[in-house]
Amino acid sequence: MLAKLRICLYMALLISGVAVASEAAVKQEMQKKYPGVRVENVAKTPIAGLYEVYAGGEVLYVDENVNYLIVGGRLVDVARKTDLTDERMRALNAVKFDQLPLDLAFRKVLGNGTRKVAYFADPNCPYCKKIEPDLAKLENVTIYIFLYPILGQDSREKSKAVWCSKDRVKVWDDWMLNGNAPKGPGSCDTPIEKILAYGKQKNINGTPTLFFADGQRVAGAIPAERLQKLLDGAR
Repeated sequence: MLAKLRICLYMALLISGVAVASEAAVKQEMQKKYPGVRVENVAKTPIAGLYEVYAGGEVLYVDENVNYLIVGGRLVDVARKTDLTDERMRALNAVKFDQLPLDLAFRKVLGNGTRKVAYFADPNCPYCKKIEPDLAKLENVTIYIFLYPILGQDSREKSKAVWCSKDRVKVWDDWMLNGNAPKGPGSCDTPIEKILAYGKQKNINGTPTLFFADGQRVAGAIPAERLQKLLDGAR
């Protein structure tokens, strides 16, 4: 921790007193020096001369000339006791719910379905199977399930079989909750390739990944209590 603080202080000294560049200039310089990196966003930080770079689903920090990089570090507002890196990651990873490709998902409606959550899941993902019982106990929610087979060919085959079944929700639940594998041929047209392409574009690198109605993205098998709070907060 102290080593990281020393690095950050050293960086601050290096970049203090230099002329302020624009975000566009920093982005151009970043792309020039790292042509293989897709830079999605550049923004100023509260530290003069230090810029936030959002690329590949990660937040990096650079000086205005991109001579120095801070990778994997956290920027903390000491006065507010706030992790600014985490705060920015949540904002940058957010997706407006109505801009999700909901036509590529199948729906599971519980109760009146008034609350909403989108769920990217691999049928062989152990963390998806861990969260499934909690999802099944939710009340008054519509779950948009995106088949996102990133764990190999067997995941693809199971995803195709689910999509091509007559009752997708039943077959999905039978596998994820009861361990009964889908038996259909999976020979129909599926949206799986489109979902995988969308996930790559949005840096969805693991499952489960959840999107709530307020746009917030959460990755991992979160506890049932937090799941309920996120649904209520999004509403």
